[in-house]
Amino acid sequence: MAIKMQLVLLALSFILPSGLASPSSNGSPEEPIMTLDDDLESSVHIVHYQPEQVHLAFGERTDSEIVVTWSTRSLPPDMSSVVEYGPTETAASDGLRQRATGGATKFVDGGRKHKSQFIHRVTLRQLEPNTSYTYHCGSAAGWSARYQFRTVPSSESDWSPSLAIYGDMGNENAQSLARLQQDTQQGMYDAILHVGDFAYDMNSNDARVGDEFMRQVETIAAYLPYMVVPGNHEEKFNFSNYRARFSMPGGTDNLFYSFDLGPVHFIGISTEVYYFLNYGLKTLVFQYEWLERDLQAANEPAQRAKRPWIVVYGHRPMYCSNENDNDCTHSETLTRVGWPFVHMFGLEPLFYKYGVDVAIWAHEHSYERLWPIYDYQVRNGSLGSPYENPRAPVHLVTGSAGCKEGREPFKGKIPVWSAFHSQDYGYTRLKAHNRTHLYFEQVSDDQNGAIIDSFWLIKNQHGSYEDL
Repeated sequence: MAIKMQLVLLALSFILPSGLASPSSNGSPEEPIMTLDDDLESSVHIVHYQPEQVHLAFGERTDSEIVVTWSTRSLPPDMSSVVEYGPTETAASDGLRQRATGGATKFVDGGRKHKSQFIHRVTLRQLEPNTSYTYHCGSAAGWSARYQFRTVPSSESDWSPSLAIYGDMGNENAQSLARLQQDTQQGMYDAILHVGDFAYDMNSNDARVGDEFMRQVETIAAYLPYMVVPGNHEEKFNFSNYRARFSMPGGTDNLFYSFDLGPVHFIGISTEVYYFLNYGLKTLVFQYEWLERDLQAANEPAQRAKRPWIVVYGHRPMYCSNENDNDCTHSETLTRVGWPFVHMFGLEPLFYKYGVDVAIWAHEHSYERLWPIYDYQVRNGSLGSPYENPRAPVHLVTGSAGCKEGREPFKGKIPVWSAFHSQDYGYTRLKAHNRTHLYFEQVSDDQNGAIIDSFWLIKNQHGSYEDL
């Protein structure tokens, strides 16, 4: 054990000076921006009980629980957090007859002004399957508008969930936002996966950028479970804005969790625990140990037969062919192989051992689909059908929803393991048709919603790749 700890300390001595763990890695301190609100706040007492930034997430039981989260600037006089709801088909005539209560937590941003707000959370339990509910949230001091959501069809696996997946969408230049709003209004999805990097950045301008971003995505997230993982742009003040604003299952401050949807077991992880070691090592170790336990449980024969697909999503990719100096352009990616030299806590061997089918990433402001790959070796199913019974996980990078940093260029010579790449702004759609077929497609905002890439992942047998 002593030798192992010495190796860990040796590895850290190489990692920490590199700047990977620098608290200022998001850039130099911003100049304060003075607005009319600043003058008003200094001279007028304003109360703000009106709910805003309303968004949903799956609860601990995906089939019957929804968590409603919203924000108020002031705590209502009765200190209550209430959701009134009911089946949409009777809401117009009978009103919202069901009621659930929760609580509020005061969040103070770490910026210069230490702006505060109250984050309210209420869990709706024992919801009926395949039912449209209408709800509003708030208190006697003020109610939100009415919103709707539909529960999943069943707790079983014999239905076909559809999701939109993307990362790196900001308040400014949110290219995919309008189309995602339209898709949501048309009822195209059962959930959203936002794979890190929000607002650019949530803490900017004393967290006002984060507030405005949450208002923007309310038009999606108040109607669909908006499932998230952290990215590097959430790092400021130890990810405090990210931890406070969202409500993922699992009780880990939204850092890592899993949930089931149809025939798919989804696992969200934080890649940032590998890079911001200045916040400590415990979270990295805890996540790794939790992830292995979760994968072991997902691979129990009865569970893998019921939900054969395992999809993992996190922010920073293991592989990419972009023309920059990000970690995924290097062969020894921290998330892939673990800490330098000692190679502890690497995720790729874990994915291979437990038969992860798909790994979804963002971070690069582009889209890239890889051939099935392990340790830089392409392991296609066959020459003619590379995605039919592949012998390694399939990696996708989808970080092109649009932010103020623009697009990422690609190398002049694309590696042989890269199957398709595009700089177009856009997002990914996933439909899990059944236990043997997944369908992916990439939507281009540059080309007015055209599908620029698509593929079927077909597997007749799921499990460890070590057995193939």
